[in-house]
Amino acid sequence: MLSASRNRATHTALLALVTLVSVLPLRSQAASPPTTFYVEPGSYGTARETDPPAYVRNMAKAGFNTSKDLSWLDAGLEYRVRFESRDDDIRRVPITGLDQPLLLRTRGYLGIKNILDPLRLTMEVTDSRRNHSQFVDDDRDVNEMEVIQAFAEFYLPSILQSDARGNNRPLRLRFGRMAFEVLDRRLLGRNEWRNTTNNFDGARLTLGQDSNDWQVDFMVLKPVLRNLTEPDSPNLDQTFSGLIGHWRSNSPAITLEPHYFRLQQQASATNNFRERDIHAPGLRIYGRVGKDNVFNYDVSAMAQFGDDGAEQQKATAFTAEVGYSWQQPAWRPRLSLFYGYASGDRNPFDKTNNRFERFFGFARPWSADDYMIFENIHAPKLKLEFQPILGVRVDAGYNLFWLASSTDRFNNLLAGKSAHRDRSGNSGSYVGQSADIRVRFNLTTQLLANVGFSHFKNGEFTRNRQIAESGFASIDSDFAYIELTFLLPPQ
Repeated sequence: MLSASRNRATHTALLALVTLVSVLPLRSQAASPPTTFYVEPGSYGTARETDPPAYVRNMAKAGFNTSKDLSWLDAGLEYRVRFESRDDDIRRVPITGLDQPLLLRTRGYLGIKNILDPLRLTMEVTDSRRNHSQFVDDDRDVNEMEVIQAFAEFYLPSILQSDARGNNRPLRLRFGRMAFEVLDRRLLGRNEWRNTTNNFDGARLTLGQDSNDWQVDFMVLKPVLRNLTEPDSPNLDQTFSGLIGHWRSNSPAITLEPHYFRLQQQASATNNFRERDIHAPGLRIYGRVGKDNVFNYDVSAMAQFGDDGAEQQKATAFTAEVGYSWQQPAWRPRLSLFYGYASGDRNPFDKTNNRFERFFGFARPWSADDYMIFENIHAPKLKLEFQPILGVRVDAGYNLFWLASSTDRFNNLLAGKSAHRDRSGNSGSYVGQSADIRVRFNLTTQLLANVGFSHFKNGEFTRNRQIAESGFASIDSDFAYIELTFLLPPQ
């Protein structure tokens, strides 16, 4: 178990490392003048899903002879099947046992553009199911026959003067049901790994596009409640709003993304009469530096304040990653060091809530087995990515996890039972360590494969809380999966 002083020393050292990288010579050795200000951060697991999603193609470019005149139509069909094997899954009760579910997901997309401009229309549907599991269905895996996107868009291609590189600055106003991702996906994401999708009802206004030197994104949303077999419905008790800026004038060296989110919840019987008003300003800074941009960094800092029921909200979070990519033509390896922190509730008996609110983020970058989420956590990680063969991508990682506060909960432990928290703090703070590997490759242009394995060794806190719940503890857990995705049209 780390002492408080060791936690602070680790945090300080990582901040110093990020600061050092961020002031390296800001130069880029591009062979030709860039046409866009946007540069992909390159940090692990943070690449946002494209808009429209990656499985969608413009029908004029789909390769069908009959579709050459269909530039106004975007369409796609995706079918994904994943077999999982989870041995002694720490998220579940009973503590020991083998679960081998089969997860099935079908998605379809239609988008109409250009032909009706400035009006554009989009619809995306999904069918998510789970078979052969010993556990009761939940909305992480099951959402049968549902519309996850259905919105109208008012689109003006050039509302303001073009930027210095000739890119138009469009305006988009969307209204309806939407599923999208922002920033590094840790606060708002579609959650592509999970079998079901985060989505919202509301409005989103975007001035500019990714290729511009600056861009502004504003949204007012109602989170959609996923119902297993009945039609989904918006959570009328909650309103989630956000304002995000993107400043790319100095890319690739520096991209600034200041942001401000607010979650408002009115008290009702469905939320145990818990009224909330959480404000969350933050700043993300990322870029690529050095000769040939071999170094990249990605740093985010966030604070939260407001009211959570009878308590005041006072929470903070910080993430940082630095990476180095070798510029050899074959394997193109990248080694990165990540550290993430989100505060936990320090004193369960005072009138202050220090637990960081993760909103609607994507959890998987925290751990390959989906155990960790963005709250009450210290998480250093070492990651290696490489391409041993053309078209084959491999990544492997080693991870350590502690609770930021030993008196707060480990959310995903023991299916959310009360034993996942020790208010006395006597169970320790060390959650565990894990090693993981993943291999992704294309079997054909229409069939994609994803194979992975993760081994998690339980720490002091995990074992103590398992004993508190059931009288005994497991030593470790294993997670393996094979995933196949079929795409139409081919990519």
